[in-house]
Amino acid sequence: MALTKMKKFLSMVDFGHSLFGLPFAYLGAFLAIKGIPTVMQLLWITVAMVSARSAALCLNRLIDRKIDRANPRTSGWVMAAGDLPVMGVWLLVVIFFVLLFYAAGQLNPLCVKLAPLAVIVLWVYSYTKKFTWWCHLLLGMAVAIGPVGGWIAISGRFDWQPLVLWLAVACWIAGFDAMYACQDIEFDRANHLYSIPARFGEAGALLFSAVFHFLTVVFLILNGIVLSLGLWYYLGVIFTALLLLYEHIIVSPGDLSRVNFASFKINHYVGLIILLMALVDILA
Repeated sequence: MALTKMKKFLSMVDFGHSLFGLPFAYLGAFLAIKGIPTVMQLLWITVAMVSARSAALCLNRLIDRKIDRANPRTSGWVMAAGDLPVMGVWLLVVIFFVLLFYAAGQLNPLCVKLAPLAVIVLWVYSYTKKFTWWCHLLLGMAVAIGPVGGWIAISGRFDWQPLVLWLAVACWIAGFDAMYACQDIEFDRANHLYSIPARFGEAGALLFSAVFHFLTVVFLILNGIVLSLGLWYYLGVIFTALLLLYEHIIVSPGDLSRVNFASFKINHYVGLIILLMALVDILA
């Protein structure tokens, strides 16, 4: 019984999706000192990021469980199907937030002071689809706290430079989330939920997605200029731009057959590519 519950929980939080935000958190840390942080610093950044993401996902599944249950596409999700106890998952949210604060305390005092802001942003996001179609960008802004947090974790101060990377990550997440949400246009409209696809239709949503991803590349280039990065980093940006372009080639209005592959499989590699190429650039 306990093993089954554990499998359900692991299925719900899907730690593999940490690959979206974690590489950018590491990138923020590397760029803060143009070098390699200590093993312990990277460990606590990892704990903070995974805890924050897990808490956010549990919150989202808890808050949206009735909506997800009514949606045929998501009715089989763990919380929608009632496979885990609600109070038990709320307890996990508390535990993850405690881990986030503890990890922040192991890094520096500023991280602890800013941790409540991260909690508020993660909590509020889950309600945004009930009142604004900008929910996709707000999700991106929440996830993009990672690289700023990584920078602060190492530098111990708040600087303006990582905000450029914050904008890049926010637009990247918003772009593929708007694309992914095209699957729920009719459901969102029928249930008075807000999203870019529900407001503008498939063609409009995919145009928004393309613009967001164009801005992602622009902000990644600006990030390189601001931080005086070199050739290897820009090669990573070019490769990322090509991946995003391919994503928009295989998904088009009227053909969403590869939207899951485009939104999740392809985007798994974006953060890793930028991180590795920036790291090569720094070391070179």
